[in-house]
Amino acid sequence: MYPDRVVSGMRPTGSMHLGHYHGALKNWIKMQTELPCLFFVADWHALTTHYDDPSVIERSTWDMLVDWLAAGVDPSQSTLFIQSRVPEHAELHLLLSMATPLGWLERVPTYKDQIDNLANKDLATYGFLGYPLLQAADVLIYRASQVPVGEDQVPHIEMMREIARRFNHLYGKEKGFEEKAQDAVKKLGSKRAKLYNELRTEYQQDGKDEALAQAKAMLDDAQSLSMGDRERLFGYLEGSRKLILVEPQARLTEASRLPGLDGRKMSKSYGNAIALREDKESVNKKIRTMPTDPARVRRTDAGDPVRCPVWQFHQVYSDTATQEWVVKGCTSAGIGCIECKQPVIDAIIKEQEPMHERAQPYLDDPSLVRAIVADGNDAARRLALETMRDVREAMGLAYS
Repeated sequence: MYPDRVVSGMRPTGSMHLGHYHGALKNWIKMQTELPCLFFVADWHALTTHYDDPSVIERSTWDMLVDWLAAGVDPSQSTLFIQSRVPEHAELHLLLSMATPLGWLERVPTYKDQIDNLANKDLATYGFLGYPLLQAADVLIYRASQVPVGEDQVPHIEMMREIARRFNHLYGKEKGFEEKAQDAVKKLGSKRAKLYNELRTEYQQDGKDEALAQAKAMLDDAQSLSMGDRERLFGYLEGSRKLILVEPQARLTEASRLPGLDGRKMSKSYGNAIALREDKESVNKKIRTMPTDPARVRRTDAGDPVRCPVWQFHQVYSDTATQEWVVKGCTSAGIGCIECKQPVIDAIIKEQEPMHERAQPYLDDPSLVRAIVADGNDAARRLALETMRDVREAMGLAYS
């Protein structure tokens, strides 16, 4: 019914660093060759934690877009846009908020985690509590089938699915829905079709939640179904409803294996990051001054790579032969720490060279970035308007 589509975004709250590249951007670059992708700057989301000082948002927005382009995100393959330039995100957020239970927002794991981690900020705001719902609107408005996330974000995607399911249940009415759903059941094959009908009966007649969960798991595994048929069957489990909003799937991405210079998570706020477009001299200085195994006080002391942050960089950047050279040289004191760091320095500089080259035209002429984003805003808004037309009609708001 709707084509497969990927949606993802990032908050513009500071410079992109190599942790972002290895944790997210490399995945984006791969996905853009596989499916239609929409990547957006989540400037409204930045306000959830930076509402008291939004000055960083505009500068970071344009810097981040240049970083994306420098990393290899291709505007001829992906749609790049700014969240606030598609006001339908806010409209859908508002309409979804009318029927989203408060408890759904309060139970999101990252909500309490963020409050604890950002204790210096007053986050007792509706905007912060409601940010997972705005996230849901960001994705649901494009009827995205896939959202690339790390494991910590999977609960957000599950909530998006629940919100879409609830909306479709409340507002979906499709002529001939029952017949279309029964046709879709047949496509499951005789054994699965029989099981589906049994589980549907158990849930609707006896209220067995485990039957509903089992049926949904079966549908998730039914690869032969089109997205439209799958979502129709999800609705048919709970009643005669049609698909208005698509339930997205989480596309798990590997967490970045690249730590910060001190071994902690790479973060600008920790002062342990290497920027995506760091200059060569700075890269050289930062790596050369990285802490190493504290047991290696003198050059002649043997070390243990496992205790050294530099080793984690070797695991990302060095081939097997180099890693073996590091282990042998470190544990025997055959090489010094500066010698050990040089292959990492060379590899990072080599990785960043094409990034600097791709970024330069946009730095020379910022209007190029603005043109890409203007086109992206228009393309994203066309899709958003289609969804909102259906949402308004379903909710009885399409007044003539």
